[in-house]
Amino acid sequence: MARKKKPENPEDMPALQRLREAAGLTQAELASRIPDKSRKKTLSRQVISGWERGEYEPELTIPQVKALCRALGKSLEDLPDDFGPPSKEVTGS
Repeated sequence: MARKKKPENPEDMPALQRLREAAGLTQAELASRIPDKSRKKTLSRQVISGWERGEYEPELTIPQVKALCRALGKSLEDLPDDFGPPSKEVTGS
């Protein structure tokens, strides 16, 4: 399976990916630290990937938000409003 080339500029990376990599975690490692809504299992790597690609927005419970903050070593206020890739704004000339 071919891997995507990482963006040269970290600002071009999805916000969650920057935080995750700064915490030294893979998508699978981050997912394994966040319980699912039933609290019987954990999230999958595919869920984290979907958030980072902007496929869908996370809808997290309070325990999930706390686990995400602990895993990333960040407070709730430190989390971005959007986990996905930066929006490409087009400016007119």
